[in-house]
Amino acid sequence: MKNKLKEKLERGEKSIGTFFECGSTAVIESMGLTGLDYAVIDAEHGPFEAENIGEYVCAAERRGLTPLARVKEISRAAILKLLDVGAKGLIIPQVKTVEDVKEIVKFGKYSPLGERGVAGQRANGFAFDMGGSLAAWFENSNAETLLIPQCETLECLASIEDVVSVEGIAGIFIGPYDLSTAMGIAGQFEKPEFVEALTKIINVCHSRGKFVMIYCDNATKAQEYFAMGVDSAAIGLDIGIMVEGYRKIVSEVSQKF
Repeated sequence: MKNKLKEKLERGEKSIGTFFECGSTAVIESMGLTGLDYAVIDAEHGPFEAENIGEYVCAAERRGLTPLARVKEISRAAILKLLDVGAKGLIIPQVKTVEDVKEIVKFGKYSPLGERGVAGQRANGFAFDMGGSLAAWFENSNAETLLIPQCETLECLASIEDVVSVEGIAGIFIGPYDLSTAMGIAGQFEKPEFVEALTKIINVCHSRGKFVMIYCDNATKAQEYFAMGVDSAAIGLDIGIMVEGYRKIVSEVSQKF
């Protein structure tokens, strides 16, 4: 089990992804033709469950696109099933406490780090990829599976040092809209207090050897975040990018007649 996104982040290279909302295997497979590093299959806001997420994972992997998923909640079933169908990493929303993070590791990592349930599922080739040693498979899977709490609450921001220090956590995903809303400055990303919060998260994560991912609306904002030290940007939603692309085409063509 190899995680191309993890390898890229460990080399210190910037990575680019997007959120998958369209619900089409053709769409997520075609994303792999674009140069994107990953797609986040959104089970929090999107209408997806483990059954169809497994199909999207397969489609993404056909084109070398790393499939991540955002779970709908912090629970054993929500975390376990998306890992079992093959997601290479999970983004977990609404994290507030260190205890939340410990639960994530408990459900998402195998023994001895956690208590992830053991079964023959797609992620391990229905047990045929596990070889003769469960211990070796546990070690490899634990190393390659990314567990990424989302910092979008005041509680998580306040305890970010403790959150990223929990063993088994790979990094932090910043949800700027929810975080700015929680701070009382919804969508005002240029506010000094918001920039200060981002800087704090970046510095704390990097001081502990963890990476920082963030959502942003466009390439310009991604470049700004990269300049601040963010390691990875998930830019926009597939639906929004498609609509904007066709609007641009319609506008350009309409100007000629």
